[in-house]
Amino acid sequence: MTVLVTGATGGAGSWIVERLARDGTDVVGADLERPPRTRERVTFLEADLTDQGQTWELMHTYEPDAVVHFAAIPRVGLTSGTKTFTTNVESTYHVFDAAGQVGADVVWASSNCVYGSVFAEEPWLPPSFPIDERQPRRPEDPYGTSKLVGEELGAMAARKHGIAVTSIRPCWITFPGSQKTAHARETFDPATADRSGNFWSYVDVRDVATMVQAALEQRSEGHEAYLAAAPNNYLGRPTADVIETVFGELPIECVLEGDQSAFTTRKARADLGWEAQHTWEETELETVDGPLFVD
Repeated sequence: MTVLVTGATGGAGSWIVERLARDGTDVVGADLERPPRTRERVTFLEADLTDQGQTWELMHTYEPDAVVHFAAIPRVGLTSGTKTFTTNVESTYHVFDAAGQVGADVVWASSNCVYGSVFAEEPWLPPSFPIDERQPRRPEDPYGTSKLVGEELGAMAARKHGIAVTSIRPCWITFPGSQKTAHARETFDPATADRSGNFWSYVDVRDVATMVQAALEQRSEGHEAYLAAAPNNYLGRPTADVIETVFGELPIECVLEGDQSAFTTRKARADLGWEAQHTWEETELETVDGPLFVD
């Protein structure tokens, strides 16, 4: 099996490339720059996916069995909103259409930002907790909107070309050994904390990689979306209590126990047999070698 991975040298993309290659998959890794080192079973190429010609040539040259599309400007605040939106939408359109031309199924990185509250100027509460894939998608920022458009493009490509497109909606992606969750937890005071539209949720990058792999193996039909989240929040506090204190209220329907994540992965467990294996309690203290082909 050959899989084309876009964003192959990025934070999540490099871990996905490493996992696929380690498990015997031949990978074509595309990004704006090639990594400083090579990796067995991986061919690294430079490509600008906002250029339709480059994207089509890449796809038709290698004719992959599947595509993992993680190339994107990953959040707001890194460049202008216009560039964030147009880069993400153009590259996603080109990748999906080219994948359809060669009959390759797609697994790609959408985001829990499609619900809208994460990068909202004033984060709001959803209709109910826990949040699932059926809740309204109403982003008001260019990044979340680019991911919402991307999901619609995925549905279009599935209809047009008869391929399967799986949208993964990760929460904040964390990395083993990182102290970002520890710092956030240690400095958190619910009495003075700002509202978090992410509701203090996260997911380990290794669990994102296993969800990608599970979606590739599932080979479903049409377009489906799945949330990716760790089972708990990273504060070590009861989730509902924190939300109520910071936001001043809870939605009428709130079924959260203890430090349970505000985002449920019930659908991924049922359809993909996937479940997060890593939580902050262990990962903050882990020393794990990341992909060795990147710095």
